[in-house]
Amino acid sequence: MAEAHQAVAFQFTITPEGIDLRLSYQALSQIYLSGLRSWKKRISRMRNRVIKGVYPASPSSWLFVVIAILATMYMRSDPSMGLIAKIQEHLPVSLSLSVQGQTMLSVLVFSTLLWLSLILTLRFCLKLLLSYHRWMFEQHGHISTTTKVWVTLVRLLSGRKPLLYSYQTSLPCLPVPPIKDTLERYLESVRPLLSGPEFQRMTVLAAQFENSLGNRLQRYLKLKALWATNYVSDWWEEYIYLRGRGPIMVNSNYYGMDFLYVTPTPIQAARAGNTITALLLYRRKVNSEQLTPSRVPGTVIPLCAAQCERMFNTTRTPGEGTDVLQHWQDSEFVAVYHRGRYFRLWVYKAGRLLSPREIEYQIQRILDDPSPPGPGEDRLGALTAGDRVPWCAVRKQYFSSGVNKRSLDCIERAAFFVTLDDEEQGMMGEDPVGNLDRYAKSLLHGKCYDRWFDKSFSVVVYKNGKNGLNAEHSWADAPTVAHLWEFTLATDAFQLGYTEDGHCKGEVERSLPPPQRLTWDIPVEVQEQVSISLSVAQALADDVDCHVFPFRDFGKGRIKKLKISPDAFIQLALQLAYYRDRKTFCLTYEASMTRLFREGRTETVRSCSNEGCAFVKAVESGEGPEHCRRLFRLAAEKHQNLYRLAMTGSGIDRHLFCLYVVSKYLGVESPFLTEVLSEPWRLSTSQTPVQQLELFDMKNHPDFISLGGGFGPVADDGYGVSYIIVGEDMINYHVSCKHSFSETDSHRFGAQISRALLDLLSVLSPAKTENSQAQDKKQQ
Repeated sequence: MAEAHQAVAFQFTITPEGIDLRLSYQALSQIYLSGLRSWKKRISRMRNRVIKGVYPASPSSWLFVVIAILATMYMRSDPSMGLIAKIQEHLPVSLSLSVQGQTMLSVLVFSTLLWLSLILTLRFCLKLLLSYHRWMFEQHGHISTTTKVWVTLVRLLSGRKPLLYSYQTSLPCLPVPPIKDTLERYLESVRPLLSGPEFQRMTVLAAQFENSLGNRLQRYLKLKALWATNYVSDWWEEYIYLRGRGPIMVNSNYYGMDFLYVTPTPIQAARAGNTITALLLYRRKVNSEQLTPSRVPGTVIPLCAAQCERMFNTTRTPGEGTDVLQHWQDSEFVAVYHRGRYFRLWVYKAGRLLSPREIEYQIQRILDDPSPPGPGEDRLGALTAGDRVPWCAVRKQYFSSGVNKRSLDCIERAAFFVTLDDEEQGMMGEDPVGNLDRYAKSLLHGKCYDRWFDKSFSVVVYKNGKNGLNAEHSWADAPTVAHLWEFTLATDAFQLGYTEDGHCKGEVERSLPPPQRLTWDIPVEVQEQVSISLSVAQALADDVDCHVFPFRDFGKGRIKKLKISPDAFIQLALQLAYYRDRKTFCLTYEASMTRLFREGRTETVRSCSNEGCAFVKAVESGEGPEHCRRLFRLAAEKHQNLYRLAMTGSGIDRHLFCLYVVSKYLGVESPFLTEVLSEPWRLSTSQTPVQQLELFDMKNHPDFISLGGGFGPVADDGYGVSYIIVGEDMINYHVSCKHSFSETDSHRFGAQISRALLDLLSVLSPAKTENSQAQDKKQQ
């Protein structure tokens, strides 16, 4: 209780001699400094609101406008064309204000109104410019004059250094595509998957839908698009994520891995100290909006940053019909789990962020704490891994008051969750391939009770210094979390660093109060539900088959020399691999972003196209190389076009999904929409982009290669494939499926992917002539 007494700022006792008042100046100092930090943050937020509010202009431009108007007035010219005089006439009569003072005030009012009008005009122009997407459909190296002028204007309007959210009000809204176009694209996407009679039946259903119910639903959707910032995102978040009543572990959450070859330190507490510090430094950048806005790679086009708002201090709380995302403005502590115990670790003292060495010191205190878990405490996290409705009922009945509520609040209000795992993970030992697979499964689900799956993200630090994270999906998509994780890994390894003996740098203030052990009162009824949730989660975890492998034979450097999009190359390789694995084609999901639009999230690229299937069949039937190369070029161009359409708001699936939601609100049934939305995605794919190349020095530190991350299979009889293109010569793959379906195998499919990649390169690389081969030998 010593730290509790220290937290009391003053105490008093009443004695016969009077009141004895005792002040704790240390506690008062802590309160003052903490309040000072809070006020500094408020002032910073107010400042940023002003800067964002006037973007793309600057606050100082107001002074320029005022001086310009005053200068013209001094030269006896009236730029307002009589408006200043009109304003002066309507000013309240004041005896204390001279005629000259009234004129000056009128000039200030007019200048301010003119300045605001210019800001709105500039913002409207920038919004119009960012609505132009034809540049994306132009061939590489063949830029039109219109696009060149457009790029120049965008740079002019966004030349000043923007804050993280500066572009938000200038981003265009996601357009509702014409229903006829969506239906045509849908029918084209399913043509290679359906027989002749099946396709004819689907064509009839689509035509009936368009001519009857479709146009009515479309009108409601257009009305929503006029009113809402984004006509998809709120429904997507609610109905796809928050209303799911099954476990979010494996089914929704995803993971990110550490470096492949390097572990910066083998000391668990030290790695945790630097990782936590790096994450909090990123949070500081987000809160102060000093983080550079993300852009389309190689361009000046900004991407929506709305997903960053709920990155920290956020928890998904269970509900009966739908879950709720709760976000708090700030949090000065993180929640830590170790060997069945929960702790609250304060990361600020007197408004100062603890140094990495101090956080390491505090983490080591937790690791050295010999106290056992309380009754029912060790597996409490299983409630977040099981079904949502039982967790909601238990939470309402047993965690809404008293000590349980206080401890649960500490976890849910924490900046993020940290698990100090007592296992060792990574590509190590005599079985590096198997250990890499076990590393992925550990991050995806762990022991099903040693992660808090409801937190926006949970960091895992292993006994041997390896780390990783598990992220909840409803608040943001993988690129946002990947951006955070890239910064964390780079800051940990290259900015913060370690001492020669592997400890964090910095000094330790030994007077730091120890981490606070959370206490619980877990009755038998809760323990029984914990066991039920754990059995559900354990069955799900045991069923997941994960395989992670780095493909080192070649990378994007070799692919780009063939003048082919690396993503199109990889997607067509996946089609070839799946056809060889299952002897058929399937509906394929590739995630594409729609963050060119305000509050945009994702859209589906239906990668299994007519052109792609024709190419795969040609390769498998042994057609000539020239014929295969021609079909590949057509398939790659088709895939790139589908990706561009998805990015620019002309995708298929989000539009149909929203039409389906409207039909449910209206209480009408559509056989067409019901069938479309029940189609399984047997091959679900996603690329993890490398967004901050400047943070990694691949020439001097080639071993610091990220493994990327992965996710569980979307369909029970399908595969989940995530990949990250690292540098010029490597592609890392994460493959998942389920043991319960006998016809899928992650290792077999991984081997098919590797084989398909090599076969595609062989097909696309023209055979060398005798002269070129002789020249190669001469050079050697």
